[in-house]
Amino acid sequence: MKMSKRTRMIFCIFCAIVLTFAFVTTAFADDDPIKVVNNLSDFIFGFIRAIGIILLGFGILQLGLSLKSHDPSQRANGMLTIAGGIVITFTKEILSLITG
Repeated sequence: MKMSKRTRMIFCIFCAIVLTFAFVTTAFADDDPIKVVNNLSDFIFGFIRAIGIILLGFGILQLGLSLKSHDPSQRANGMLTIAGGIVITFTKEILSLITG
């Protein structure tokens, strides 16, 4: 897949914005060890959510480029990347539903 310089720049800016706003929570040490583990868990799941949003954006970009170039294999890859991005973005919620 060949991205133009403008598309690559827009995608890099999008990734930087997502990574900036994904790390709102921090894992500060506290007296309660369970709270420390929960804070660290929230931090890690925030990082995973940022990666999922980046994959979701890349999948949408890939799907759009495939519609422009009429490439069915790139379209399939774009849809799979979107599906994977959605699953990665909502990992914490999926695990909560599974474990009850």
